Amino acid sequence: MEKKKKFLSLQKTIAFFVCAVVIFALLVTDILISHHVERTTEESQIEKAKAVARITANSPLVIDALSGRKDESEIQPNVNRLLKNTDVQFIVVMDMNGIRKSHPDPNKIGQHFVGGDEATALKGKEYVSTAKGTLGRSMRVFVPIFSETKKQIGVVAVGISADNVEEMVKQSRHIMYIGVSVGILVGVIGAILLARHIKKILFGLEPSEISKILEERNTMLQSVKEGIIAIDTDARITLINHEARRLIEKSGIKEEFIGEDIKKYMPNSRIKEVLQTGVAQFDEEHSMHGITIVSNRVPLYVKGEIVGAIATFRDKTEIRKLAEQLTGIRLYAEALRAQSHEFMNKMHVVLGLTHMKHYEQLETYVSSMVSEHQYEIGDVMRKIKNPVFAGFLLGKLSYARERGIELTISEDSYLPQPDDEGIIHELITIVGNLIDNALDAVADCKYKQVNVVIKYYDKLIVKVTDTGNGIKQEEIDKLFVKGYSTKGENRGYGLYLVKESIERIKGNIHIDSVLGEQTIITIETPYKSRDEMEDD
Repeated sequence: MEKKKKFLSLQKTIAFFVCAVVIFALLVTDILISHHVERTTEESQIEKAKAVARITANSPLVIDALSGRKDESEIQPNVNRLLKNTDVQFIVVMDMNGIRKSHPDPNKIGQHFVGGDEATALKGKEYVSTAKGTLGRSMRVFVPIFSETKKQIGVVAVGISADNVEEMVKQSRHIMYIGVSVGILVGVIGAILLARHIKKILFGLEPSEISKILEERNTMLQSVKEGIIAIDTDARITLINHEARRLIEKSGIKEEFIGEDIKKYMPNSRIKEVLQTGVAQFDEEHSMHGITIVSNRVPLYVKGEIVGAIATFRDKTEIRKLAEQLTGIRLYAEALRAQSHEFMNKMHVVLGLTHMKHYEQLETYVSSMVSEHQYEIGDVMRKIKNPVFAGFLLGKLSYARERGIELTISEDSYLPQPDDEGIIHELITIVGNLIDNALDAVADCKYKQVNVVIKYYDKLIVKVTDTGNGIKQEEIDKLFVKGYSTKGENRGYGLYLVKESIERIKGNIHIDSVLGEQTIITIETPYKSRDEMEDD
């Protein structure tokens, strides 16, 4: 098995690269500055020597002595005084023959200037050269001396020891090296602290781990059936998954969402309240360009501070379908269970009569049972033309008998085959919940009767009447609120689903209740018969 390559940790990598950049930058700076410092130091020394040479060349005493108006012996004391007050190696005054008139060593006065670089100055030009003389290797500045009539009468040579210049350059470099070293040290410490800070911000995760978490998060966000939108503190979208895009585009909006204000796409959203209050909101319904969604909104905290909010939501229509499917399956299961239980009870009677060999009573009982069953089935099928709804009502009849309640379907009931089979599912949800509530209402009453009337004219009318204790007027308005129930906890969803189904088929519901006597619930809804559509 191939071993996975090990790389430096994020902290070490950042520290290494920052240190490398700092060191490289400082070293390049050192090279550039060193050259500049060396050149600047040399130029400053040369300028100083030029200044001394020019002062000497323009000295009236020196001019008068070389012109013959004064004794040349006066030049040496004057130059020595100047030499003491300046930081130069020598000041030499010479005549046009190159004969020294002054020198740091009095024994050299009267001798020819040594170095061989004075010829250009004797021709009246000021310049700088480097040569080796009696005092060693030096940088020399030559300035010609002119009389009042602008005639050249001599030259001043001012020298600076080359060793002294190099020493000054070294001192400048030494200071610079200290600065570079301090800079590198500070850079290294800063790099380590920066690496630790970045590591802390990233919760101690390495880049590969961050990449893996990011991929996992993106896959998870895109795979869920809920739409997910995240916003920042300015209520601008920072994240949106595929499902959220689909739902928004379903409302007719197709564009880039990232960076846009959430209000642009969800004008009725209260997510900004979550940003302001920090209080989460759950199972909130609102309209999004004609689509009703159910949304949950929670604040997003980082280190105890709200940095945004996240909203998850689903199309309410899809939630309804799931709830209705579950409700329909439950109703079907209850009907089958009731029929099975009723059938088993009858089989027990048959088995008992068989064991006791009461064959005449057995024949009578079986004939009665078959006749009753056939009559009930025939009666329901004659009134209710849709086999699914008819089977559903037969199950409810069996369930009511099992509970000892008289459930009847009125003689004048009639339901033709619908043009749209989808309405049957809605009717099963509506009628099933109404019958169940009616059966519960009469369970503890003396007279346990529930009657169902289904009539069809130009519209469908369903009426469920029970002989229960009735409903208080103040409770009627609350019956269709999700979660409200007088039967205890985890109840109160049946009539809520009834209301949702009625709204979908554009029907309406009316409740009449007399306390201590009865409750009548009437449903009216548009209903198109298949026969009518064929005639059209």
